[in-house]
Amino acid sequence: MAINCKKTRIRDAATRRFLPAVLITLLAVSLLIVLIGTNSVTHFVAPLVDEVDVYFDGSYNYSQIKEKLNLPRQNKLSIRLEKLNQLPPRNRDLYPNLARDHIVIVLYVHNRPQYLKIVVESLSQVVGISETLLIVSHDGYFEEMNMIVESIKFCQVKQIFATYSPHVFPNSFPGESPNDCKDKDDARKKHCIGTPDQYGNHRTGRIVSLKHHWWWMMNTVWDGLKETRGRIGHILFIEEDHFIFPNAYRNLQRLVALKPQKCPDCHAANLAPLDVNSRGEGRDTLIAERMGNVGYSFNQTVWRKIHRKAREFCFFDDYNWDITMWATVYPSFGAPVYSLRGPRTSAVHFGKCGLHQGHQKKGACIDNGKVKIQVEDADKVPNIVSEWGVQVDEHQQGYQAGFKGWGGWGDERDRQLCSNFALMYHSTNIGSTA
Repeated sequence: MAINCKKTRIRDAATRRFLPAVLITLLAVSLLIVLIGTNSVTHFVAPLVDEVDVYFDGSYNYSQIKEKLNLPRQNKLSIRLEKLNQLPPRNRDLYPNLARDHIVIVLYVHNRPQYLKIVVESLSQVVGISETLLIVSHDGYFEEMNMIVESIKFCQVKQIFATYSPHVFPNSFPGESPNDCKDKDDARKKHCIGTPDQYGNHRTGRIVSLKHHWWWMMNTVWDGLKETRGRIGHILFIEEDHFIFPNAYRNLQRLVALKPQKCPDCHAANLAPLDVNSRGEGRDTLIAERMGNVGYSFNQTVWRKIHRKAREFCFFDDYNWDITMWATVYPSFGAPVYSLRGPRTSAVHFGKCGLHQGHQKKGACIDNGKVKIQVEDADKVPNIVSEWGVQVDEHQQGYQAGFKGWGGWGDERDRQLCSNFALMYHSTNIGSTA
């Protein structure tokens, strides 16, 4: 009898030791099942939970403006990203003070980590980068992209995430819902939802995200962020496939300082020629030409002019933000829109394929998975000379009157969402979409 009791006690002790391991294993398996069953976009945010919750201490106030604007109902990921957008910049302990005349740099990215690594490395070599604030605007949330940005240590850096990106809504608008019309579907026959573009094609979420992200970003940077709201001076905008030369920031400072005297009618300052294949003329003169989309900067006065043309921007049937600006917004200003630049480029567009094709790890639309851009000694020091004159390119090719756009932007829901972005931070203007 004593022997049986002893065996029972030994068995019970072994069970007690084994039970915690079983529970931990079951918990891990359950967690794995939940993660697999959850949309892949949503669970990416898990590593950021502690940072957000600690900062807001469990409280967060949502703007009532969104309800008045009838913006899409936010899911958990969208709400989480909105909280992330309120976090202060990183690296303030390393760079506590921004230069008095600093020019904020905004880098807008999608999901091409191979590209992003290259532009981040180029930015790390830019003279003066530690003096300013780098804002990285993400089109949705992608863990590898986030990790690359979090590794930046060469300046203050703030991340913002497009809270209404189609990539954040996998099963509903602004993403694509099961009831959406596809391709050239007839909505009446298919009983599906959507308004086709001028060519009869229905929307594609990953395509319309281009224009949505740019417009959301512009409104958020100029009118929404505490760090830049009401900023009068220039802000520089670059993309994840723009290689930035070491002299870019100092050259831009000189261009911005010279613009009022050298080209008072210029709306912007550019780091690169309009022709993305050009490396510049190499002559001793400044150039005034149509604003390019590589390394462009402008001030709040110009933003106000752009913002007033929200209807033109949001209702033009073209999914490209830059073509929309060139074809309808800039012409509506009533005069040529010039940008001042140097005769030698300080930024290069190196992307070789479409926006949503460059995220593969192998190759990533770069030769041998690498980019080869020659940085010469002249690209390492400022090369803008204040005594130079200005050559104005008055005869530039552009989109002729009557150009209706390349389509992809005909759905009334996209147009309304775009219009609402223009009103997000202007509560007194709600009720008008102009």
